[in-house]
Amino acid sequence: MTDLVIGNPLSLNVLVESLKEIMRSAPDKRIGKNCVYSMEDAALAAFAVFTTQSPSFLAYQRTMEQTRGLRCAQTLFGMRQIPTDNCVRTLLDPVVPSHLFPLFTQIFDALNAGGHIDPLRVSLDSSEDGPGRLLIALDGTAYHASHTIHCQQCTVAKHHNGQTSYSHTVITPVIVTPAVSRVIPLAPEFIVPQDGHDKQDCETAAAGRWLAATADRYRDQYVTVLGDDLTSRQPLCEAVLAKGLHFLFVCKPSSHLTLYEEVLGLARSGGGVTTHEITRRRGQKTYTDTYRFAAQLPLRAGADALCVNWLELTTTNAQGQTIDHNAWVTRHAIHPGNVAALAAAARARWGIENGANNTLKTKGYHFEHNFGHGKQYLSSILATLNLLAFLLHTAQEMTSHKYRLLRASLPTRQTFFDDIRALTRYLCFPSFEALLDFMLKGLTIDAPDSS
Repeated sequence: MTDLVIGNPLSLNVLVESLKEIMRSAPDKRIGKNCVYSMEDAALAAFAVFTTQSPSFLAYQRTMEQTRGLRCAQTLFGMRQIPTDNCVRTLLDPVVPSHLFPLFTQIFDALNAGGHIDPLRVSLDSSEDGPGRLLIALDGTAYHASHTIHCQQCTVAKHHNGQTSYSHTVITPVIVTPAVSRVIPLAPEFIVPQDGHDKQDCETAAAGRWLAATADRYRDQYVTVLGDDLTSRQPLCEAVLAKGLHFLFVCKPSSHLTLYEEVLGLARSGGGVTTHEITRRRGQKTYTDTYRFAAQLPLRAGADALCVNWLELTTTNAQGQTIDHNAWVTRHAIHPGNVAALAAAARARWGIENGANNTLKTKGYHFEHNFGHGKQYLSSILATLNLLAFLLHTAQEMTSHKYRLLRASLPTRQTFFDDIRALTRYLCFPSFEALLDFMLKGLTIDAPDSS
């Protein structure tokens, strides 16, 4: 994809231009007089909804119609014309989500080139060369569920009471780090029926497809993949290693009987399982972290079992009560010097739930709202545009001093977006930067000159 705009590669106008370029090659079967609105305008209209966190297409169109000459839609989001919500749904329905995935790569590359990724890296093994490990957490989340509304991409479930339910689920990979709650979304992978497969698609299969399609882009980034107990199966572990990546996956006794039989045997023999304790204080309270770890254990039964290293963490309070307990498998070497860092990295996996999925569902993005279901890909293409809007705001928070000043000065995220919606309803701003300047001036906050 070519660079279309000279300037800040993470600005809204650069992303808008890149989105327009991508959509020019999107499938469009219209002919003749039906081509009133462009594919670019359809995608930008949906993207504008998610970027401003306006709750519906219709509401967004109504607010934009009340600006002078509809120029805010043109100046901020580059639309030539504003299509109706039904037109947007019709035009976007045939577009596969992967058509937009290069935008995720573009933003990651810009963040990385600007040095914004490096602070998220962690050191897991002092013997490794390189800038530190980048943690990518994989997890699935549902964004549609219904007993009536469905499409050919839905997952279908037959229930004992005779009902049929339809759902959409997506793997939302994000970059996480133990020290920061912020996450960076990467290109998703949708759980959809696969051609030529009798079984329904699942999270593990989707994670494998994400690795096959995307992992090569991060091979030189020293990546360790994080995942729940579903991911710690040999095929996916081997797929991660084949891509030149590492893994730190949750490992439960109930699903890894052979491995835990080996751990029990080693513990009984008095050798092979190392215990390491760290006592720490948090405020007025004292906690003890007890780490147990062992090397070269079979992940499953059989001669072809992958050998992995096992790590367990049990946290107790001053009264000896267990506060937390987790266990993981990895191919990272484990020793007393890095065991705490490995466990902290593995626990950072929760960032995908707290920093990504919960934000998308409860902080204004309305990820589970049915903006439109369609017959082909509409639900998933809208979810992808929503993720891009979330990524845009994340990039702004990481790179824009003005954006951070505003977020810090306003009491809540909701207030920030309420103000954006109100201002763009009544005033026309030549750029997103000008909108931020106007808000800062109104709050009498000094900020660097953007010119």
